[in-house]
Amino acid sequence: MTKNISTQTLIDALEKRVEKHLQQAIRVFQNLDEKTLLKSSESGGWSIADCLWHLNSYGDFYLPEIEKALAKSNSGKSTFKSGWLGNYFTNIMKPGAGMKKMKAFKNHTPSKIEEPYKVVSEFIDQQERILKLLKQARKTDLTTRVPISIAAFIKLKLGDVFQFVIEHNERHMLQAERNLITN
Repeated sequence: MTKNISTQTLIDALEKRVEKHLQQAIRVFQNLDEKTLLKSSESGGWSIADCLWHLNSYGDFYLPEIEKALAKSNSGKSTFKSGWLGNYFTNIMKPGAGMKKMKAFKNHTPSKIEEPYKVVSEFIDQQERILKLLKQARKTDLTTRVPISIAAFIKLKLGDVFQFVIEHNERHMLQAERNLITN
């Protein structure tokens, strides 16, 4: 069951998480050598560059969709309540919520990365873009509908899409971070 939350409180919390991802990318990932960025995890999982490429591929879909939703959105409401489907998608992405391993969709699965620094740079750019979009969202209706990447006919509330994207980022930032510990 979802509950109403102050729109400003929600956006404040989301901005804080995006800022954390941005700072980690700038302070840590941007300064790693290419070999470290490309090294697969000990379990054979994705490298740091793979994790960021995967997140960039989702950003390539969702950021333009969020921009379109913001452009057509009405004035904001003071509270937001997640939809049941948006809440479900957000919760399955949450780190620590079972942390089930999920198979990425084919178009979001990284192949051989040739330019890891470019991947890190794009991730930084996308995080800065999300921060700008969140700032814009403070004045808009977070119930405006946004299509999802797996089926465009399914649309979630803008507030749910922000939450899903940022939870998904958190999940893979933790995965990338584990590579630093084990490598």
